[in-house]
Amino acid sequence: MRYELYYQPSIQGRGEFIRLPLEDAGADYVDVARDPNFGRPGIMKFLEDPSLGRPPFAPPFLKAGKLVISQTANILQFLGPRLNLVPKNEPSRLWAHQLQLTIADWLHEAHDTHHPLGNALYYEEQTTEAKKRAAIFTANRMPKFLGYFERILKHNSKSGDFILDKKVSYVDLSLFQMIEGLRYAFPGTMAKLEPQHPLLIALHDRVMARPRIAAYLSSSRRLAFNQQGIFRRYTELEEEQKQE
Repeated sequence: MRYELYYQPSIQGRGEFIRLPLEDAGADYVDVARDPNFGRPGIMKFLEDPSLGRPPFAPPFLKAGKLVISQTANILQFLGPRLNLVPKNEPSRLWAHQLQLTIADWLHEAHDTHHPLGNALYYEEQTTEAKKRAAIFTANRMPKFLGYFERILKHNSKSGDFILDKKVSYVDLSLFQMIEGLRYAFPGTMAKLEPQHPLLIALHDRVMARPRIAAYLSSSRRLAFNQQGIFRRYTELEEEQKQE
């Protein structure tokens, strides 16, 4: 099957959590918004298509045959067994989905460090609130999320190198992306926290070394982090933490 990923053409964003499994599995897919030769309608035209009885609310969404699937964790739950990136048994699939939803919460909190009042306002219109939100995130929430996944890896340390034990899953790929994004957005905080979470950082490095992931990261398909994505670097958001 050839998958069609619909997302923004200029940012990693939530779409990256779907690109990584597709790349790791060597799946046949097209990143529609970035392919001018694909001949598909734009994202908004697709979303407003009256013939869609079950339309997505917003990108990212995935077209797989006649299916149109949205919400990042939902897409990954669909792709996981098809790309051999989740165990076949139901308890493990539910556990993977639960972990992915926790990552979604983490990602949402990371986003809200620079837009705590919402996307309708520019960052410059909510900088004061962003400083307060970022201080809480870096001091409390980042350590809590990192510590949670470190604890799971520690529990698995005798049986495997990945979050679901012996074999890589889409959850591992998402954790890799979270570490990458937080290193970009909060480099000083991550430099302090990483030594306390060695298993999680080792997982990140293990994923980065996977042949297809390494090839993807060095290719033009991997977009650079920028100030329009979910992870954004504003030095004043880490300076606020230093003052406390």
